[in-house]
Amino acid sequence: MQKLKSKFVLVYTALNIMNNGKLRAALLIISDTAFRDPSTDKAGEILSTVITQDGGDQWVVSKQQIVPDDILAIQQQVTRWCDESELPNLVVTTGGTGFTGKDITPEAISPLIHKHAPGLVPVAGVRNKTIIITLPGSPKGAKENLLSILKQLPHACKQAIGEDSRAAHLGGVKALEKEAGIPDAVSSSNHNHQHAHAHHHSDHGQGGHTIPKAHTKPDDRPISNEPQDGPTQRYRESPYTMKTVDEALRLVLEKTPTSKASKVFVDGSLVGHVLAEDVQADEPVPAFRASIVDGYAVIVDKDGSSSKGTFPVVSVSHAMLGDIPPLDMGQIARITTGAPLPPKATSVVMVEDTVIRSVTESGQEEKEVEILTDEVKEGENVREVGSDVRAGDIILRKGEEISATGGELGLLASVGKKEVSVYQKPIVGVLSTGDEIVEHDRPGSLRLGEVRDTNRPTIMAAVTGWGFNVVDLGISKDKQGSLEQSLRDAMRKVDVIITTGGVSMGELDLLKPTIERSLGGTIHFGRVSMKPGKPTTFATVPFKTNTGDLETRLIFSLPGNPASAIVTSHLFVLPSLQRACGLSPVGLPRVVVTVDQDVVLDPKRPEYHRVVVTAGRDGVLHAASTGGQRSSRVGSLKSANGLLSLPAKEGRVGRGERVEALLMGRLLGF
Repeated sequence: MQKLKSKFVLVYTALNIMNNGKLRAALLIISDTAFRDPSTDKAGEILSTVITQDGGDQWVVSKQQIVPDDILAIQQQVTRWCDESELPNLVVTTGGTGFTGKDITPEAISPLIHKHAPGLVPVAGVRNKTIIITLPGSPKGAKENLLSILKQLPHACKQAIGEDSRAAHLGGVKALEKEAGIPDAVSSSNHNHQHAHAHHHSDHGQGGHTIPKAHTKPDDRPISNEPQDGPTQRYRESPYTMKTVDEALRLVLEKTPTSKASKVFVDGSLVGHVLAEDVQADEPVPAFRASIVDGYAVIVDKDGSSSKGTFPVVSVSHAMLGDIPPLDMGQIARITTGAPLPPKATSVVMVEDTVIRSVTESGQEEKEVEILTDEVKEGENVREVGSDVRAGDIILRKGEEISATGGELGLLASVGKKEVSVYQKPIVGVLSTGDEIVEHDRPGSLRLGEVRDTNRPTIMAAVTGWGFNVVDLGISKDKQGSLEQSLRDAMRKVDVIITTGGVSMGELDLLKPTIERSLGGTIHFGRVSMKPGKPTTFATVPFKTNTGDLETRLIFSLPGNPASAIVTSHLFVLPSLQRACGLSPVGLPRVVVTVDQDVVLDPKRPEYHRVVVTAGRDGVLHAASTGGQRSSRVGSLKSANGLLSLPAKEGRVGRGERVEALLMGRLLGF
């Protein structure tokens, strides 16, 4: 009877812990950044999808919470879940498992576990009847770790709530594998068995071939060449899907994070920044009633009839500090442009409408002045308080750029703004790659095969001209370890990395495999249908800062040929930098130009033809080609301030035809 009662309690507990027959999972995101701004969390959504969609319809995510990188906060949330009556079967934490000082998840979770399960993930085990596992903060790493153990978790959770282990194991290993969704080895090997011998398997006894089981999806795996593979094992053509320019740019903008906001003083350093919030005037402009002309302040009736005649000049008002006595009817005061009106004054008569009738004994000042008109109206030639800007007005909107023309800066200064909130500008690093690349200013002649570094100084100049801070990352050799270290060092210094070279199909083109295989990055495109610039590559790499925050670094790997590098930097890097600092719209301005000579079209790829754009005396923009357009020809960049946007088709654009162009630089006049 006692055994039956115990079994009843056990079954009741198990049913209570499960939700409609499904196991309950709770997700705990551990991140200071996500705690401050939940919209930055990416891991929670990904892990929830993995559990519910890849878990064989056995799970429901019943709880999800974000806590900061704080031991007490982590422990309080986990114990609250695991010690309550409706406890989850599984608690998954993500974040805080690295090696920085802020990564304290293992230290927080370990003391809570009653029975440890070493070897699965950084920390795993059971508290009461709940299994706890800790995963990295990187969405990709967390997903891969979870997928590798997900099929085994239902059985473990059922054991944790007290399911009879002997009953669960009656079917043996095969039954457990079947429950976990692992294919049967024998039956699987019988499928299409005729191909198997080509793989030289040697385990034909005892149940046939062992079937490899992948824990990641094809889209999540690196597709770049394995650096150790020899030429015979490498791709003969690029494995990356060819993107159009528009598709590639859309991916760049989707993956570009908006920078954080910070306060900046209102001075010349503000130029080029984008406002992160609306700016409101704290005081009116002007702050006092001011004259807009040189003349005489007067008191007039509403019909102006009292303004004509000869009046004594009782005071002078200059555009300077000082008390001004009030006027009485029948008196006037000399006043200068911008000076405050005396109290009681209603209008200002222009000096051109007056004559001097008498002067003081010194002869230096007028004593009496005759006003020649009776048409002066109340409020005439007066700038009223707040007539330019009222206190409380929004003078500049979020997203507006502080330009070098001075208008925005002057407006901020006029209302006494000391500082404003703007988006931080990303810091850009430029790295050249290749054993053949040497510094452009190295003395002496070049040895056979050496090439002076043209791209790095050229792109750095362009980035500086766009208004961004740029860091010289030097030259990296074509060695995987060297390139990886260069990129890791760069990610600690800059937000955006521009590399040139190393993105084609050669055995020493190591950028793509280094990004994917060594840095854990994601290559969003590796080929673009354009001329020049076909091998252009864009990637994002997760990066943990010294403070433990997870950020994203952008890598633009541009072709090594100079024309390709500068064209693609304008088409892809510039819009990304503009998006990061809050600017909209982004990209080069588009204009329609008349071509001054025939231009042959490329039948396969759209072309960006370097041109000099000038404004003609006829009021039309004209475009003259810079000559040969070979991607390695540096001379095609000389004086170029525009790119003809030419379609992919047979034929040519004839002289005098109008086509679209992108402006890279200052428009030249006639």
